[in-house]
Order: sequence, then structure tokens, then C-alpha cells
Amino acid sequence: MHELSINRLIAASPEVVWDVMVNRQEEWWCPKPWRAIITAQDKRPGGVCDMVMHGPDGEVMQHRGIYLAYEEGKRFAVTDAITGDLEPSGPFMIGIWSIEPEGSGTRYTASARHWTEEAMRQHQEMGFIQGWVACADQLAALCETAS
Repeated sequence: MHELSINRLIAASPEVVWDVMVNRQEEWWCPKPWRAIITAQDKRPGGVCDMVMHGPDGEVMQHRGIYLAYEEGKRFAVTDAITGDLEPSGPFMIGIWSIEPEGSGTRYTASARHWTEEAMRQHQEMGFIQGWVACADQLAALCETAS
């Protein structure tokens, strides 16, 4: 499997982390000063998961996909390989976000699985680690403030 992954211990309960993860995505989903706007979300396997990311210099990146998995309180997974009403698309990755209790906090894990080693390397060179760690930091700050 061609996977990139990060994880972090968040000092908040799994219930708080899950709530922030799925209901406040626009606040943590992309590294600041970028921002995400959710345009469609149907939180169930096969449901639409579309958003637009806006950069500080006017960049606009549309992300269209579907949920492959949605397990309340545990994990969700999306892919850009399928969009809309089961329309094939040029695949880049499957993204998986999961949580589990650990001690008095919550272990957060975010992974990106790629079809090819080349796509994985491309994602790594795009700044996967720095970007996804920044998002995890933003998520943790929101969760730990909400606790």
C-alpha cells in the first residue's frame, strides 16, 4: 500500500474530537491561511463529499469525492476516484481520518492511500507531512479549547 500517515494525541475526549472533526471541518481542514468551504456533504458510504479550498493569493482548488466509509464516532474515509452519482474521476488518493481513545485523550490518525508510488511521492513532495500536521494542530487546538 502506498500510504502516508500522521497521528497525534489530542487532550480531549473522543466525543469532543469526533464532534469537531465532522461538524467544524471548515475550521481545521486545511492549513491556515488557506480555508475550506464545504459545498456538499452527505455523511454516509456513497454520499457526496465536496469542498472548495481557497488560498491566500486567490487560489481555488475544488475537491469532489464520495465517502467510502462513515463510522460514527470512529472514522470516515473519502476518495476523489468517484464523484457525484458514481462518476469515475482521475484518482489521487483515499483519505482516512480515525480516532480512538487513548489514556485520558484521543489518538487521531489521518492517512492518505495512493494508487501508485509515484502519486504517493508527489503528495509527499507537495508537503503532505507539513500540511497534514498543521491541520492536526488546528484540530487539536479546537478540541482542547472545547473540552
